[in-house]
Amino acid sequence: MRTLMLIVFLATASLVHAQERTPSAAGAEAYIISPKDGARVHADKVLVQFGLKGMGIAPAGVKFDNTGHHHLLIDTEVPADLSKPLPATDKIVHFGKGQTETALTTLTPGKHTLQLVLGDMNHVPHDPPVISKKITITVVK
Repeated sequence: MRTLMLIVFLATASLVHAQERTPSAAGAEAYIISPKDGARVHADKVLVQFGLKGMGIAPAGVKFDNTGHHHLLIDTEVPADLSKPLPATDKIVHFGKGQTETALTTLTPGKHTLQLVLGDMNHVPHDPPVISKKITITVVK
């Protein structure tokens, strides 16, 4: 009986956790304004400008409907489990102050991919997730 109760509790807890994701606005889109897909850019400073349609920007920790903040994925895939907060790594850069652009100065020469994921006040992707198209750039010296 205890085993059955534990299974029911765990199943219920996972359903509750899944329901806690913040809904995104219908038709919301994230996109990279610059650089453009296929661009050749100089290694000293790559200006990346973030775009968002159908939702607004709010800093991490601030709850307003239909808002979030950007996370820039560099040379990595979108995490498989979008029910958890996005980790802060050198490949997943958080813009929790509500920034809408950044200057990357650490990209090495060669091809790189960039992609945006909008996160809610707790860095959790919305439901459905608001994810930009992945672009590829080539960094030159």
